[in-house]
Parts: sequence; structure tokens; C-alpha cells
Amino acid sequence: MTKEDILTGIREKSTIRPLVLVSVILAMFMAAIEGTIVSTAMPSIAADLGGFSLYSWVFSAYLLMQAVTILIYGKLSDLFGRKPVFTFGIGLFMVGSILCGFADSMLMLIVYRLIQGLGAGAVMPIATTIVGDMYTVEERAKIQGYLASVWGISAILGPALGGFIVLYVDWAYVFWLNVPLGILAILGINLFLHEDIEKKKREIDYIGALLIFVAVSSLMIALIQGGVNLPWFSWQIIGLLSLFTVSLILFIYQEKRAAEPTMPLSIWQDRLITLANLASLTTGAILFGVSSFLPAYVQGVMEKSPLVAGFTLTTMSIGWPIASTLAGRLIIKFGFRTIANCGGVALVIGSIVFMNLDPTKGPIWAGIGSFIIGVGMGLSTTTFIVAIQSSVDWKKRGVATASNMFMRILGSAIGASLLGGILNNRLHSYLQNNDSDLSLSLDAANILLEKSQREKLPPETLTLLQEGLTFSMESVYLGVFILAVLSSILIFFLPKKELKNHS
Repeated sequence: MTKEDILTGIREKSTIRPLVLVSVILAMFMAAIEGTIVSTAMPSIAADLGGFSLYSWVFSAYLLMQAVTILIYGKLSDLFGRKPVFTFGIGLFMVGSILCGFADSMLMLIVYRLIQGLGAGAVMPIATTIVGDMYTVEERAKIQGYLASVWGISAILGPALGGFIVLYVDWAYVFWLNVPLGILAILGINLFLHEDIEKKKREIDYIGALLIFVAVSSLMIALIQGGVNLPWFSWQIIGLLSLFTVSLILFIYQEKRAAEPTMPLSIWQDRLITLANLASLTTGAILFGVSSFLPAYVQGVMEKSPLVAGFTLTTMSIGWPIASTLAGRLIIKFGFRTIANCGGVALVIGSIVFMNLDPTKGPIWAGIGSFIIGVGMGLSTTTFIVAIQSSVDWKKRGVATASNMFMRILGSAIGASLLGGILNNRLHSYLQNNDSDLSLSLDAANILLEKSQREKLPPETLTLLQEGLTFSMESVYLGVFILAVLSSILIFFLPKKELKNHS
């Protein structure tokens, strides 16, 4: 059976493509809304379960397991087909969701979030790959734009839905909401998606899978904990980074000799894939830099409500799907390089807006910057996926798509460490130089985020903290600008290739 037969079989037998697409969208929505809805419910969950010191690990555990498994699932879908791996991932995600609702301590919630993340690693990349399999390049560009709107809808709907559930039902339903969505997605995929997979004995690269798991786990834990709970030069962080280095070297050696490598190194020899993935790394860091620190600035320095702070990020979620939809329509007409370069320019312009942000400009200016960043992300990320999927055949499409999403997740973790470190360092330096009695620490900035506590501060202390946070954020947004320029340069050097319908 040829590669052409495989792809033709998928397209011809999936005669009810809209139903498959609906199933894919349901699965993507389930994974996308998870972040926003859980963020809204977490204060209530922490109040009920206790263990506030473990608060951040509820998010980190999910992100960690998603990152370490995304490449493995991508390869497994190339070996065994999208349907069984996708079904397994959704099923595991649902099991983790059910368990999260029954958690009776913060520690157990973190364990169950690990299980949930283990399933999530399969959902997003394989959903995107299924679309790449079913549709031609012309159709694919448009559909990928529509899929991006799932993120926009979830970003807007998630906080409202999470708040409603916490107020009127029980926080457990924040997790249990995933179950009906997952069941519908599994039914749709198994009933309507038909794949012709060549029947032969498969050689699974267990050693490669284990090595990449260890390498990515150690790197992600170091990035998440470094400079936060552990000093960067502590023996634990140095040990984790050393483990990452050794595991990565062994992984590369293993992939060169494996019959069915977990990640074929040949995909990194494609200049388009390498540059698109590196650009996804830097845009992932930009995304985290804006979404993580902007609300704190709007609430603490501008003294606006959490609702207004949320609005400044919602504009990004509006700009992203609009730009993705436009990108899908324009890629075929103008070429992927032109559209990707427009995305790179938008990222630079958005970062310049943030560099000029100050309290007097108000949240509208912040919202405009977020919208432009969203446009840049929409134009670039959609183009990357379409271009990458058109550069490889069916047997590598799963792992190639997963590699791009993995680099964006890794970029977010790097952005958290790099930009968070810049913020802490600059704020600490400012307070040391300007606080005459040295009574304020970094934790004092938390007071700015709560209106009732902020009002109790002496005027001079309030001014000092707000000016310190403004000073620190200037450095953070300078970092975002540098990342945006780097992203734009990487996009500029993308090779000129004609998009083809690879089978």
C-alpha cells in the first residue's frame, strides 16, 4: 500500500468530514477551555483544599505532562493511526478530569492533574493532524483558521463559565464538564473517521521515548522551579539541567540508530520546519510574557478591577482567531511567507505598544497592545502549521505537527523563567535602591493586587511599590520586544516553498 493510498483512503472514506471536524473541535475545545476555566476556579479550590504553597503546581503539573508526552503521541499516531491514539488521549484526559473532581487535598489534585496532562498531550497535536490528513492544502489553510477560533471562544467563555460553576454549583464540575465533551468527541471520531493503516508489525522506540521523557521532564521542572522555589545555581537545578543535557545527547544517538525513531531527526534537516519551530519557541515566550504579567500591572499599578484586567487579555483572544481565519484565506493567495512575515511585524508592533505602556495610558492602551499581539500570533501560528504539514508526508505529519506545538509549550516555560526572573530581579533592585528602611520585600508587591489591602498602605509605600512594578515591567516588555524581533527575523528567513498536498 502506497502513501497515496493511505491519504486517499482517509479522504474518500471520511465522507462525512463535517462530523469528524465537529468531533475534533469538541476535543480541542475541551483542552482549550481547561486552562481558563480552572484558573477562574482555583481560588475557590485552594480555599476548600488548602495547600496554597502548592497552588502553582496545579498548573505546572498539567503543562509538564502535556509537554513531555506531546512528541511521543505524535510519533505513535504516525505508527498506529490517529484514531486509536486520539481516543486513548481523550479517554485518559477524561479519567484525570473525573479524579480531579474527587480530589480531597491539593497534593491529590496535582497527581490527578498529571494524569489529565498525560492525556492532553495527545489531544491538541493529533486533532490538528487529523485536519491535515482530511483536507487539501487549500482547504486546510481555511480550516486551521477556524480551529484557532476555538481558543478565542474558550478564552472568553471559560472565565464566565468557571465563575458561574463556582458560585452556583461546585468547583468539581469545572473538571467534570470535560466528560460529556470527551464522550461526544470519541464517538464522532470512531464512527466517522476511517483510516487505511498498513498492517505490519511496528517497532516502537521505547528507549527513545524514555530518553525524551526524562530530558523534557528535567528541563521543564528546572524552568518551572528555577528562580522561584529553588535558586538557579542550587545543586538541584544544576542536577536537573545536567540530566537534561545527558538525556538529550543519548536521545540524539538513539534516534540515529532506531528503526522507527520517536522523533526522526530528518524533520529538523528541513529548514522550514526548523525555523518555524524556533519561531514558535520565541512566540511561546512572548505569549507567556504578555498573558502572565499584564493583569498584575493593570490591577496593581493602574488600580483597575480583575474584570478590567481580564479584558486587556481578552482582546488578544479576539485578535488571534480573527487573524487566523484571515491567514487561512490569504495563505493560498499570497503565500505562507508573506502572511507569516505580516505576523512577525504585528508581534514587533504589539511589543512596542507595551514598551510605551504607563499608568496614564490606561487599560485601553494595554488592550490594544494585546489585540495586536493576538493578530501576530494568529497570522504566524496558523501559517506555521499549514506550512509544516505541507512539507512532510503522512508518516511524519503527526510528529512534525507535535514538534511545533511542543516548541511553543517549551517557549512558554522558558518565558515564565526568563521574564519572571527579569521582573523579580529589577523589582528587588528598585526596592533596595529606593526603600530607605529596607522593610519591603518582593512579596510586598502581592499587596497591590488586592484593593482592600492596597488601600491600607501608606501613600509613600503605595507609590514606591507601584513605581517599582512599573520600572520592572519596562524591563519585561523590553524582553518581549527582543523576543518579537527575534521571531520576526526567524520568520523572514523561512525558505520560499510552494505548498503541496503531501500524502
